[in-house]
Amino acid sequence: MKTKGNYLLYKHLYDWYEIYHRNLPWRETEDGYRIWLSEVILQQTRVAQGIDYYLRFVDRWPCVEALAEASEADVLREWQGLGYYSRARNLHKAAQMIVANGWSPFPTRFEDVLSLPGVGEYTAGAIMSFAHNAPYAAMDGNVYRVLSRLLDIDEAFDSSVGKKLFRSEMNLLLDSEHPRLFNSAIMELGALWCTPILDDHCEHCPLRDFCLGYQRGTAAMLPIRKPRPVLRDRWLHYTIYLCRIDNELHTLIHQRTAQDIWKHLYEFILNEYDNEEQWLDADTSQSSITTTHILSHQRLHARFTIHPVDTLPTIPNSMCIRWSELDQYALSRLTLKVLEQMGSII
Repeated sequence: MKTKGNYLLYKHLYDWYEIYHRNLPWRETEDGYRIWLSEVILQQTRVAQGIDYYLRFVDRWPCVEALAEASEADVLREWQGLGYYSRARNLHKAAQMIVANGWSPFPTRFEDVLSLPGVGEYTAGAIMSFAHNAPYAAMDGNVYRVLSRLLDIDEAFDSSVGKKLFRSEMNLLLDSEHPRLFNSAIMELGALWCTPILDDHCEHCPLRDFCLGYQRGTAAMLPIRKPRPVLRDRWLHYTIYLCRIDNELHTLIHQRTAQDIWKHLYEFILNEYDNEEQWLDADTSQSSITTTHILSHQRLHARFTIHPVDTLPTIPNSMCIRWSELDQYALSRLTLKVLEQMGSII
């Protein structure tokens, strides 16, 4: 049962949201398919970056049937640059599952949404809330931050205990009469106002009078998260073969197929070394670019060596393509970053 304090909190939150909310394209629709697209794209992605990808996806594949009929290669190519490519592969699998099960244009039951590849409880709840105004809590990083400060929760939000605690508290706080509005408003408050660095935001926060973290002086120390895992170092040496064939520049690439990072993406010819010493001893006589790329659990030390040749070597599982065709293949963010740097070399 909601208390008078709950309704007063809702009023303060909604009044703030009415004035300060951003006009985002997925807020202009109740189409479950498009809301699902936005939720998947925004996992591990900033809103400013995600908008362009969302608009490209809905322009190219305006309905779930169109996405299901696309090739995985095309989906990965459109996803290029967002990282965490398993999201794109799951997106494609889920679209095919929706069509195969007769759930088009998009499933309307929570259990069916939750069964889709790549969809967890948070994403399923967010879709049900935003598409159907159903009373499900939407929990993202912004909400965890607001809730931890509002209720002064000193449990790590990403621990198994913390996840249960936060979801329980959020379900108690949720405005079941207006779940779409509540979820949108509390997520926006976390994104725009209750940010990781507070400065003087607390003094002007619409929820200041309800916030235990503000009252107890603990807000700046929250939320708490589990210690980050130690990164695994990997030592990668890419060779970029360049050869002129019929007066056009060609190169060799291959597709990653192992159960590893960047599955099904394309890259230049790779040698991976066991340690830094071996990597440093590798041939560096040609022009090269060295960079470090951080993933969630790995630190990639990568060298890209440019190697002009008169004839391209025969390398198993590689393919020869025109340099001008590189943009037709889905490449990792690391490769894209290096290609930008290479513009002045090639």
